[in-house]
Amino acid sequence: MTDNSYRAESITVLKDLEAVVKRPAMYIGDVGSRGLHHLLVEVLDNSIDEALAGFCNLIKVIIHIDGSVTVIDNGRGIPVDIHPELKIPGVEVVMTILHSGGKFDNKSYKVSGGLHGVGISVVNALSNFLDVIVKRDGHIYQQRYEKGRKVSELQIIGDTLDLGTEITFLPNPEIFETTQFENEIIITRLKELAFLNKGLKIIFSDERTNITEEYFYEGGIISFVNHLNRNKNVLHKEPIYLNIDKLNTKIEVALQYNDGYQESVFSFVNNINTIEGGSHLSGFKTALTRVLNDYSLKNMNHKNGENLTGDDAREGLVAIISVRMHSPQFEGQTKTKLGNSNIKGIVDSNVYDGLSHFFEENPSTAKTIIFKAINAARAREAARKARELTRRKSVLDSGSLPGKLADCQEKDPSKSEVFIVEGDSAAGTGIASRDRKFQAIFPLRGKILNVEKARLDKIFNNEEITSLISALGCGIGEEFDSSKLRYHKIIILTDADSDGNHISTLLLTFFYRNMPKLIENGYLFIAQPPLYRVVKGTSTHYVKDDIKLQKLLKEIGSDKVIIQRFKGLGEMDSDELQETVMDLNKRILKKVIIEDAVYADQIFSILMGDEVEPRREFIFKHAINVKNLDV
Repeated sequence: MTDNSYRAESITVLKDLEAVVKRPAMYIGDVGSRGLHHLLVEVLDNSIDEALAGFCNLIKVIIHIDGSVTVIDNGRGIPVDIHPELKIPGVEVVMTILHSGGKFDNKSYKVSGGLHGVGISVVNALSNFLDVIVKRDGHIYQQRYEKGRKVSELQIIGDTLDLGTEITFLPNPEIFETTQFENEIIITRLKELAFLNKGLKIIFSDERTNITEEYFYEGGIISFVNHLNRNKNVLHKEPIYLNIDKLNTKIEVALQYNDGYQESVFSFVNNINTIEGGSHLSGFKTALTRVLNDYSLKNMNHKNGENLTGDDAREGLVAIISVRMHSPQFEGQTKTKLGNSNIKGIVDSNVYDGLSHFFEENPSTAKTIIFKAINAARAREAARKARELTRRKSVLDSGSLPGKLADCQEKDPSKSEVFIVEGDSAAGTGIASRDRKFQAIFPLRGKILNVEKARLDKIFNNEEITSLISALGCGIGEEFDSSKLRYHKIIILTDADSDGNHISTLLLTFFYRNMPKLIENGYLFIAQPPLYRVVKGTSTHYVKDDIKLQKLLKEIGSDKVIIQRFKGLGEMDSDELQETVMDLNKRILKKVIIEDAVYADQIFSILMGDEVEPRREFIFKHAINVKNLDV
């Protein structure tokens, strides 16, 4: 399919490419694994934009043995004719000038994810080399760049009737902390794109491991919902699907309920995963709650004196909301929240009409969903009573805190941190080694409730969890208020054995399901206590894992070395814990982030849900990557 309107003159130039190498984090987030994979996302986005415009139905992604990556599409090909203002080929403009692209005037691309035009030029600037091959206008064109600079002119290397773009780049190891692309991160995104673009085939190959996989989902987001619910007991056989095209905005919604208690709702705009939601997600949630309440009141005589809340309506819900629109307004280059205010009303009214019509035509499905929501409302009321009882017992209204919390003196949350430790022994060592000015210790007694399989009423009947909620001060569920959080560093500190890992996973599940804003705001961390203490002569070294132990032994020699393996924090004295975990200058903390909400949701469902077989498969698949296994 050809479109001669997409030429070099379609590329709008806003600003020269500058300072990318000096400040890469401004453009790609960071220079770690996240930033590395963002390079590939930026290249992919150009191919996906061609698919959105209707000119591409095949994308290939190849990781080469040398660590470089190739992305190939059968779109129109980047323009190669001379730009009327800059007098250089269009492809050179795109590769070397920041804020240039064909997405600013709504002519070449009616719908696009890459709006800021920084993508491919930033990839070019941060790569050792970038090769681009363009097939269009009957020829094959090629040009090479090194560290953002052109090293060859655009030249014709052959003739073809095919169309498309092929880009190969090798990230610069002088800039990135790691240049190793991880298959799991890439595959998750590729599957997501294949689900969101019905009819698009994506082929992934890794020459390092000889893996080739193909992703093609004829059902689109219906297949996406089926995939997310594949390990769960669904309440109605087929997902509900809405396809709406109004006011130059296309809205696709697929939803299906399961018998679980967690909400898994994911929103996208022009294929961009809007992790923080936005106006389109707000519109969907409002419409869903209104439909359930209106249908319940009209057809089921549900008059219990209280309407269903949004949380009631979404218990056990798995849904995908995909919006395609002109000129979406995102919060920054990371594009995690949609800000267009008019979209809320468009999504709200049209989803309400579509769901109302479906419920009228499918009363049995409607009643099944509403009974689920009514049971959720009853559990919520039980949770409210349990919460009030907890408050009365602990006299929380008077401002008291759980007795087992060893609080800090600092009252400014931004300067305070709390360590969540397992057991009284670890708590005792922690209290002795902390700086009480700003470090608090909260001990858990045993393993907390698995919230993946529990409603709020059970959560509020669990003493360990209610004490933790009280200690943090911000509440959960409908009462969650991050402004009341008492510590801006919440640090999970558990033993490096299987029990400690289980407790850590239970805590992560609790925070992800009930306080996701803590993770989004960067408040949750996991401490990395050393596994070994190595003594040689008068020198003492603390080592995190077996790999670093072997490296250290090669450096210092293995003669007359004493190696102590810590199985638990209780084996460490207060000085050792202070030096390795409490000392701000020496400790190692891992910040917990939600890199991919869809993938995170799946992992928690697999690891902490009811189904055993998916968990078994996950363990077998990842067993080879386990470090420091405690047996």
